[in-house]
Amino acid sequence: MKVVIIGAGMGGMSAAIALRQIGIETEVYERVTENKPVGAAISVWSNGVKCLNYLGLEQETARLGGIVNSMSYADAHSGDTMCRFSMQPLIDQVGQRPYPIARAELQSMLMEAYGIDEINFGMKMVSVADGTDAATATFADGTSVTADIIIGADGASSITREYVLGGPVTRRYAGYVNYNGLVDVDERISPATEWTVYVGDGKRVSAMPVADGRFYFFFDVVEPQGITYEKSSAREVLRSHFAGWAPGVQTLIDLLDPMTTNRVEILDLDPFDTWVKGRVAVLGDAAHNTTPDIGQGGCSAMEDAIALQWALRDNPDDVHAALAAYQRARVERAGDLVLRARKRCDLMHAKDPAATEAWYSELRNEDGTNVIRGIVGNIVGGPLTPVS
Repeated sequence: MKVVIIGAGMGGMSAAIALRQIGIETEVYERVTENKPVGAAISVWSNGVKCLNYLGLEQETARLGGIVNSMSYADAHSGDTMCRFSMQPLIDQVGQRPYPIARAELQSMLMEAYGIDEINFGMKMVSVADGTDAATATFADGTSVTADIIIGADGASSITREYVLGGPVTRRYAGYVNYNGLVDVDERISPATEWTVYVGDGKRVSAMPVADGRFYFFFDVVEPQGITYEKSSAREVLRSHFAGWAPGVQTLIDLLDPMTTNRVEILDLDPFDTWVKGRVAVLGDAAHNTTPDIGQGGCSAMEDAIALQWALRDNPDDVHAALAAYQRARVERAGDLVLRARKRCDLMHAKDPAATEAWYSELRNEDGTNVIRGIVGNIVGGPLTPVS
């Protein structure tokens, strides 16, 4: 069997490695010419880490991951700790430490594990089509490739998804912008092994450790879509949005590098149940574009990769049965995570101001039990983290 994977992001590379594990011939095609991930880092929660471990990358993942021993919420304006708690109960419940990881380093790890020289870069797919005996992908340079299966891991603006669903879909603007980057650890911002989240006014500022003495940071700002942004203005923009916020937030703004601070407009997509059309299927953001509010977008893509491997392993002689099994395994779980993230997004960004104020009050009386319960609820349910 030959499987062509369109897209060399986290989902596509995880799928390529997973299928190679069971002896399937794979080819990966990527439209960009070099590894330039969008965003500074990613929260790889325990379900995602278990997927990477399963792919044979346990040591590499641990080496790249930041150590998060505790989590705290801080009052936006005073900086006072609203609650602080250990992450150990979460690790004990799910059997795996989570790891925040710099996105470019995670991407490079996956590419190198597969073989970076074997990835076909600079290949932009312009169309895909199912056939009786094979599926075909056609590229902008006029070339095409055929395979028993084509997996579209081609991101949030997926061409494969349009083919599978029979037309384009419109993504929903979630109502906020995420400014993110990497900065050296400074304990005026957050303790070195703690994930600190400053909250207030329907906004949040987060700092979490990644490897090599760095924090991954992000600022959530409720802004209209489509505002013009010059990277050089990052500090001024953030000082305006976070005037009067705590000293730790001001320190972070002072220390960040404007030219490496990303501005990402956050969108998602209503869940849909059709992931497969003949020999063509979607995976990752193409299948379940989500907001980052529960940190499960990349993890869900990795879960897709494991589920696809299992479906093909269990149906080695029937492409259609295998893809149907893949779809059954993932549609409900992935869609649930999209809606959980959307609900969390609305709470944190004050879509209902009274509900958000009530949440802030709850945090001041929180011992970690409810927060960890919510995170565990997101983690369990995938192929390697079944609900107990």
